[in-house]
Amino acid sequence: MTHTNTNWILAFFGTLLALELVTGSENNEYMKREHSLVRPFQGVGVILPHWDFLGNTMVTSNYIRLTPDLQSKSGALWNYSPIMGRNWEVHVGFKVHGKGNELFGDGFAIWYTKDRMQTGPVFGSKDHFSGLAIILDTYSNHNGPHNHQHPYLSAMVNNGTWSYDHDRDGTHTQLAGCEVRFRNVDYDTFISIRYENDVLSVSTDLENRNEWKNCFVVNNVELPTGYYFGMSATTGDLSDNHDIHSFKFFDIDTNISHDEILQRSNIIPNAKTFEAPREHKDDPKPGMSNAKIFFILLFVVLVTAGVAIFAISYFKDRNARKRFY
Repeated sequence: MTHTNTNWILAFFGTLLALELVTGSENNEYMKREHSLVRPFQGVGVILPHWDFLGNTMVTSNYIRLTPDLQSKSGALWNYSPIMGRNWEVHVGFKVHGKGNELFGDGFAIWYTKDRMQTGPVFGSKDHFSGLAIILDTYSNHNGPHNHQHPYLSAMVNNGTWSYDHDRDGTHTQLAGCEVRFRNVDYDTFISIRYENDVLSVSTDLENRNEWKNCFVVNNVELPTGYYFGMSATTGDLSDNHDIHSFKFFDIDTNISHDEILQRSNIIPNAKTFEAPREHKDDPKPGMSNAKIFFILLFVVLVTAGVAIFAISYFKDRNARKRFY
């Protein structure tokens, strides 16, 4: 064998080894299977390893459906184990689809919170939560003007004292957000949530390009260790199928001591650049319709006529009695 052929073979196997290290580190070393979900899903129907589910959630080998495309449904999926790493990244593959072309809802949320398996009004999970919510809202409940279109992706950090204002689509308490288009597409859609050194970065792959597009980056976000990941969805008068295709958790900690991880378990979730919740102002009451005005005027006329008839009858009767004296 010539020296040239030997170098070529060594280079070839070196390339294969490099690729193996890259893919292997992502899939095996850094991806924690106790916090991840990868198709085909095992334990179909009753038991899902490392995860609990509740409500209308349905598990199949190819997808986990949080809600069907039916009214007034909700479902959730929660990881068993708390996250003990400070820095991490999550990739979620999902698909939201349904029969509605113009009206659909409501959306789903990805949670990193203190409490798990808690149902409630915020996309199927509890309000006044402690932790982080990444919300993919498909329907605008806002009665006033928005500065963005739906579907909309946003983040909220809560210390357990604030309420998610569903009527205002959470715009009073969000950290940041961006418009997204992910409904009724023929391919898988993905969201990446990265939390590293108190920086929260959210990106999406919604156009089947196999590349991440930045949605927002927020600095000075403090999240404790020991919280749980979950996903939940809900429908109301409007509906959609909310399907989860994958959930991959990557541990990206470097040189973080065990003591530091334990110390961070006492952190109260907060974001220093977070705007304080603005006052909830009710929308102005709508003016009366023409029909309502007509009936009110008709009522006033009838009452006035009745009073007039009574007064005339009363005075006639009184005058008639006077003539007998």
